[in-house]
Amino acid sequence: MVARPPLKVMIDDMRLADLDTVHAIERASFTTPWPPHAYQSEIESNRLARYVVARIDGEVVAYAGMWIMVDEAHITTFAVDPSWRRQHLGERLLLAVLEIAVARGAREATLEVRLSNLPARRLYEKYGFRPVGLRPRYYSDNNEDALIMTTESLDSPRMEARIQRLRLALDEVPGPTGPVEPSGGAPLA
Repeated sequence: MVARPPLKVMIDDMRLADLDTVHAIERASFTTPWPPHAYQSEIESNRLARYVVARIDGEVVAYAGMWIMVDEAHITTFAVDPSWRRQHLGERLLLAVLEIAVARGAREATLEVRLSNLPARRLYEKYGFRPVGLRPRYYSDNNEDALIMTTESLDSPRMEARIQRLRLALDEVPGPTGPVEPSGGAPLA
């Protein structure tokens, strides 16, 4: 059996034409997905928002969104299509979002994540996010608490070195090889 060659991942701005696929990933990833019109409103009207997708052969396989408020990048949403998970797509997307945040003048990044979402928490910790608080009963589907995580200053020498080291390591990892049968789990790769 011959191994499939790695596929090229392209990070691109989310477009209105992407919304059906984005919402399908949203429904597959979250028990309480955003309504379909939410992304359209964010793209068209929210000057603070930046939404990006990961594409493979033109197909959207993951997405992320953030708001840049003054000097803070708040990651609002993040998901990888279940059939594309565990192929470093979430990591590539997170790195791209952090690089966009730095380019837009953000000094730190924050997000909320379910306490039970250990794969996501591990990924965020790898990229320098640390727990700073709790939002009790944040998730309306089961009243689970959200862990608030934030980075140190994105322009600190230590954080810049971390991002550079992780970028170089990720460049050495082969790209994804194709969709796989979803095994459930968290919405990140």
